[in-house]
Amino acid sequence: MDQIDALQKKRLFNSVITAVILLSVFLGVKTLNSLKESSYIGRGTYAANVITVSGTGEVLAVPDIGSFSFSVVEDGKTVSEAQGKATKKVNTIIDALKAQGIAEKDIKTDSYNSYPRYDYTSQPMCANGYCPPTKQVLSGYEVSQTVSVKIRKTADAGAVLTKVGDLGASNLSGLNFVVDDMTSVQAEARDKAIADAKEKAKVLAKSLGVSLNKIVNFSEGGVSPIYYAMDSKAMSGSVSVQSAMPPQLPTGENKVTSNVSITYEIK
Repeated sequence: MDQIDALQKKRLFNSVITAVILLSVFLGVKTLNSLKESSYIGRGTYAANVITVSGTGEVLAVPDIGSFSFSVVEDGKTVSEAQGKATKKVNTIIDALKAQGIAEKDIKTDSYNSYPRYDYTSQPMCANGYCPPTKQVLSGYEVSQTVSVKIRKTADAGAVLTKVGDLGASNLSGLNFVVDDMTSVQAEARDKAIADAKEKAKVLAKSLGVSLNKIVNFSEGGVSPIYYAMDSKAMSGSVSVQSAMPPQLPTGENKVTSNVSITYEIK
């Protein structure tokens, strides 16, 4: 009887061990599958059957802001003398700009520089193969200040430029007419590009005999504004305006273009 009980206990023990091993293997497989599934959470499945269409949208916008810059350059025996001259002239121009309705927030100093100036004196001629170096002599200082200006009433641009030139600005440059709220114009161009792409997708799907499903990808190229050149020779490059009669400066139109690409899943 004792041998039979021992044999039964051994068989029971082996059965328990086998059950524990099988349970461990089962739980391990379930855990591994769960980990694999969790790694795909949040990921969309790749659509195998797709079509991609592109669209273009253009918007013509009338510029509502003009911008330009001017410089004042003065010299003096000392830095303070040159600074005093430059400051007086710049302040006079800024006061005139404000008197013409330009807000202080639209007048900004872009750069302010001070440099020493040197004269170079000739030395005696070379003799016996030796040439004495040129002598450098400090002759004074030069101070320059560059100021950028925004003109929100574009019709006044010509009068403003003429006034700045009459007050002794050393250089006037870069009059550009732009749209102040470019973001809304770009959004309008993008909406037109998307509508163009969707219409092309409908036509293409009909031709192919397929149905459009969800959008699986979208991309937009750079939204590019194109500035039309002004019909005026007065502001070509850098100029100095000294005429008593304000130049005519048509603002023209700016063209903003958006290019998009849309990929549809088809069925």
